[in-house]
Amino acid sequence: MPIALTLGLGKFIAGLRYRDIPEDAIPFIHTGFTDCVGVMIAGAGEPAPQLVRAMLAPAGDEATLLFGAGRAAAPEAAWINGTAAHALDFDDVAQRGHPSTVLVPAILAEAETIGASGAAMMLAYAAGYETWAELVRREADQHHNKGWHPTGIFGAIGAAAACASLRRLDATQAAHAIALGASQSAGLMSNFGTMTKPFHAGRSAHAGVVSARLAEKGYTAALDTLEHPQGFLAAVSPAGRVDRESAIEAGRVWKLARTGLSVKKYPLCYCTHRALDGMLDLLRSDRIDADKVSRVTVSTSRRNATMLRNHAPQTGLEAKFSMEFAMASALIAGRAGLAELSDGFVRRADVQALMQRVVVKVDEREDPAAPGYAIYDEVTLETGGGARPLSARVTQVRGSPELPLSREELWTKFEGCVQVGTADVPAKDLFDALMSLERLAQARDLPGLGNA
Repeated sequence: MPIALTLGLGKFIAGLRYRDIPEDAIPFIHTGFTDCVGVMIAGAGEPAPQLVRAMLAPAGDEATLLFGAGRAAAPEAAWINGTAAHALDFDDVAQRGHPSTVLVPAILAEAETIGASGAAMMLAYAAGYETWAELVRREADQHHNKGWHPTGIFGAIGAAAACASLRRLDATQAAHAIALGASQSAGLMSNFGTMTKPFHAGRSAHAGVVSARLAEKGYTAALDTLEHPQGFLAAVSPAGRVDRESAIEAGRVWKLARTGLSVKKYPLCYCTHRALDGMLDLLRSDRIDADKVSRVTVSTSRRNATMLRNHAPQTGLEAKFSMEFAMASALIAGRAGLAELSDGFVRRADVQALMQRVVVKVDEREDPAAPGYAIYDEVTLETGGGARPLSARVTQVRGSPELPLSREELWTKFEGCVQVGTADVPAKDLFDALMSLERLAQARDLPGLGNA
């Protein structure tokens, strides 16, 4: 018998208070806001958010666009800012998707509109993350294998939960909000490597703002939308092995404290990062001439190999979802950064030639600690002389909760993102404010928002 999941999550959201957030979860919320704002600023000039902005031609004065590029009504601001935050695919990873790129733009837009405090913004993030995590934990299979983009299908629900928390909706209103969000869930893996992938994040942020506002006005949805046999969990389940019966853990077993966030070191699909760490470590220990490499073999999971669908990319967007490009970039440039994700670099003759010498080998053995991943990723290089340099067997990614970036490393990434972007903001002041967000009296005190 399905439990009252939708209404139970509504009660969790309505009853959550800042003091309930575990102390060891607070740094992850700081990181989520900080990293997301950085990559949003860096991605603001990309075609995806700029085209959304041009199409919407947004009016209104509720919220700031892209930390200084005009103003708009909060739903449109969340849409445009969320698209920018995911445009470079440089944002954090958790719960099978990219939670911050949805939650943070929705929270920023609504918090600026209603004058919410920094502590209220952090509480909203916690409500959104834990709601998202509660739904993810109930599915035994990988949504990617069915073609779903988890950021798109969970994002609208998580953002609705976050905005319901900000607006202090009661339990029933919050349940209506997340049920409304569930009916706006969407996102297909077939659109990876195009502008539509970041569109999933932006639309989810927009849906969250709209859902909470509608629920506050009295708009209704089914209070068993998530758990119903024809509801959200059953509809998106790859094989029907979904848990609609166990007790709700949100608020009791905190996933933020347990699983946290993984901050990206490279602006490529996260499925390349184990192999990139292995390759770059290998290159640090062995001086290898890319011209002499006759073959690169990368061992990774079937899910990751499927997600990395572009084997001969021609654009920077396509290259983000290519293991072949990741390896070629590491060998030729010694890195895989924003500068390498240009159409010009991707199309270079030496890059295109080396990509043809990369072979992706599927390892069917799954890592029990990281569903969807192989027990390890590994890189093997062959040269004309027959040598076979081998990377370490990589099981953890730098930037993950197990190997977190230091505050200085986070600042280095943030500063680089602000330098790439066009927003006129004091980078260090903004970074420090985001890393101690609970001290802000209101969102408008953030540099770059409102009159700040």
